Amino acid sequence: MREPRAIPTAPRPDAGPQTREPRAFETALAEPAIDVFAAPPDALSDADVAPRLRPRRSFWRHLAFWTGGTLISLGLGLAAERLIRDLFATYDWLGWFGLGVLGVFLVALVILIGREIFGLARLRTLDRLRASATIALAADDLPSAQKITAELLGVYSSRADLARARTGLKADTGSILDGAELLRTTERALMLPLDQRARALTASSARRVALVTAVSPRALIDISFVIFESFRLARNLADLYGARPGLFGFIRLIGAILAHLAVTGGLVLTDGIVEQLVGHGVAAKLSARLGEGVLNGLMTVRVGIAAIKLVRPLPFSAQKSPVVSDFVADLAKVASAPEKSA
Repeated sequence: MREPRAIPTAPRPDAGPQTREPRAFETALAEPAIDVFAAPPDALSDADVAPRLRPRRSFWRHLAFWTGGTLISLGLGLAAERLIRDLFATYDWLGWFGLGVLGVFLVALVILIGREIFGLARLRTLDRLRASATIALAADDLPSAQKITAELLGVYSSRADLARARTGLKADTGSILDGAELLRTTERALMLPLDQRARALTASSARRVALVTAVSPRALIDISFVIFESFRLARNLADLYGARPGLFGFIRLIGAILAHLAVTGGLVLTDGIVEQLVGHGVAAKLSARLGEGVLNGLMTVRVGIAAIKLVRPLPFSAQKSPVVSDFVADLAKVASAPEKSA
């Protein structure tokens, strides 16, 4: 028999809040485990960046170009057919000669069109490699880096001046297990000799522009030579890095260079900037013509730097990107040489 005990029928007035028994935390509130080998959250994949890099295309513009080109081709074909018919009506041998010349012209035209298509495709390939390398460097993606390195070796497979660099790079790629380091090694092996030659080409063009501007008697000659030298420099740099653009590819490259200069403010070079770059002591001793020569030389340098950044298949990571101040010393020597001789 249990002992009797008192059971209260109402809670005590001074009793505090009822406490509940502790319970385990829900698993849904637990923080997920962090994967140290996962890519950083700010690293973007090729699929995320590709739509941003892809230019916006207009259907009506392409339709207008296609229909206009078709009409022009039909008109030229009818004109050629009428010409050959008239030649045969005059003399048979003259008609056969005209037909042979037309055949040679068509073969040459097909070869030129093929070269233009190859040049445009090579420019797009270099742009794609540069964009992919930028993403791979940020994400430290080893498979993408290996793919980019193999593709670059294929692009420069026929270059005799890079034979030793290709051999050394092939020997090093198997022992590198870091994506970013592999791309930096590729840049040091393949881009370093090309960068040195590109800097020499840019400095040489800038010196020529400064000298011609200093001695030319007409402003029209200055402008013409600056444009000619800028176009030649862009073409030489494109050939150096393996772009090899044709006529339309070169026009596209010039448009990209002008757009790059407009965005970066490369054409806005005033006398104050010249004084800051050359130095107050040297700028004060320069005559008006020599000052114009230095200014035009700096503009040519800006064109060269923009062309290097646009045709270089890898971004600047292991190597330092060229800047205008790297070429100021050469321009100052060129500008001061006529003063010393005078």
